[in-house]
Amino acid sequence: MRLIDNLKPVALTVLMLVVALLRGHEAHAETREVLVVAGGCFWCVESDFESVPGVSNAVSGYIGGTSKHPTYKQVSKGGTGHYEAVQIFFDSEKVSRETLLMMFFRSVDPTDAGGQFCDRGDSYRTALFVSNTGERTLAEQVKVEAQMALQQTIVTPILEMTPFYPAEAYHQDYYKGRNLVFTRFGPKRQAEAYKRYRQACGRDERVAELWGDAAPFANKH
Repeated sequence: MRLIDNLKPVALTVLMLVVALLRGHEAHAETREVLVVAGGCFWCVESDFESVPGVSNAVSGYIGGTSKHPTYKQVSKGGTGHYEAVQIFFDSEKVSRETLLMMFFRSVDPTDAGGQFCDRGDSYRTALFVSNTGERTLAEQVKVEAQMALQQTIVTPILEMTPFYPAEAYHQDYYKGRNLVFTRFGPKRQAEAYKRYRQACGRDERVAELWGDAAPFANKH
């Protein structure tokens, strides 16, 4: 009996520790949020935002269209209504949604309604996707501030969230892939092919022209 009595405080302490750990895990889980943006080539958007402290992961995919589980070929051909987009998973205790929205506007050409840089067509247009009134209000506020800073009309729409379909596996983390691919520059590793594509497309040059020193990623490539 004495042994059982002596074990009770120990068991209680262990239980309290387990509860504390679970609560801590739940609290941390509550700070993990997602932002979905379309900014032209999803390889580039993914590369940019995975470099931001507080962002745990970014997933390339498709959103906004009518067909279910579209393929890259279908989306790039046109007619599905989908955007190339990226889900950005972030810890709101380390980086705020507002900060990420500000960075997004300054990482694209939000004055272009026909695509982005060398990539033309509906699937390459810019857009922001929101899930509730709070997210919409914040996105509209940041959009107005960005337009005032740019002194040009921003055409990037703020749209209701619809199903997001992850792109094919070979598109994920393309910017750092090591697979051999064939390009107009000859056979290259994915990472090298990505760098060449980004430079040839003029993305960073145009963003720097628009936003100057406020562009968060243009001078990092």
